[in-house]
Amino acid sequence: MPEGDTVFRTAGRLDDALAGDEVTRFDLRVPAFATADLTGATVRGCTSRGKHLLLRVGDQTLHSHLRMDGAWFIYRPGERWRHPDFKVRAIVGTAEREAVGVDIAEVELVPTVAEDQLLAHLGPDPLADDWDPAEAVRRLGADTRSIHVALLDQRNVAGFGNEYAAELLFLRGILPTTPTQEVDISALVDLGVRTIRANRLRSNRTFTGVDRPGRSTWVYGRANRPCRRCGTLIRRGAQGADPTRERITFWCPNCQR
Repeated sequence: MPEGDTVFRTAGRLDDALAGDEVTRFDLRVPAFATADLTGATVRGCTSRGKHLLLRVGDQTLHSHLRMDGAWFIYRPGERWRHPDFKVRAIVGTAEREAVGVDIAEVELVPTVAEDQLLAHLGPDPLADDWDPAEAVRRLGADTRSIHVALLDQRNVAGFGNEYAAELLFLRGILPTTPTQEVDISALVDLGVRTIRANRLRSNRTFTGVDRPGRSTWVYGRANRPCRRCGTLIRRGAQGADPTRERITFWCPNCQR
C-alpha cells in the first residue's frame, strides 16, 4: 500500500532516472491535461510530500497521487511494459529512461511557483527536511476524534496511512477507538517518525523487524490470527471520519486497551 515511505522511494527512483535530462516524450492521459506538451524541457528533479509526488519539469510541476493502487515504473525507451496500456495515466520519457504512471488516481500539471497551493493543507511530513514534531503533536492533540481517524488525516501528519496507523497503535498498546486527547501524542509521534524513517529505504516495509512475507506486521491484515505477542485472536473493524471514508482497523484486544 503506498504510504509516505513508498512515495519517498518512488520520488527517489524518478529523480535518479530523469533529473537533468531533456524530455523527449510527454503524455498525460487525463482529459484536463491531455494536450500538455513539455518535450524539450529539462527535468529538474522529483520530490515527495506526504503521499504526494512532485516531478518538476521546466517551470511546471507534474503532481500525482498514488492512492491505493497507483505506481510509477521506469523503463528503457522501447522496452515492453509489464501492464496494460489502458491503465497508464502519465508518461515522461527522456533519451535514456521512460517513467510510466499506472493506475494513478490524481494527475495534474501546475506552474512550479504555485505547487505549494496544492499542499498547503498538509501537516508536517516526517520524511521532509522541514519536519516539525511540535507542530505535528499540536495538530494531533487538537483533534477530538478517535486516534485512528486522527492519524489518517493528512492535515495532522502527512504520510501515515492505514497500515501505519494499525501498527503504531499496536506498538503503543492503544485501541483504535481511543479518543486522541487520551493518548500520549508525543510518544506516538516519536515512534511513528522513527518507524517511517527506518522503512523509507527498505524495499519491503516492516514493523516487526522481519521482512519475510507474512511476518512484517503485528496486526495489519491479520484478522482472526493469533497475536504474535499474546496469542489472542486479532480483531477487525472499520472506522472513518464519516461513513464514506471508513477504513479497516486491526487490533489485539489484549495488548491494546
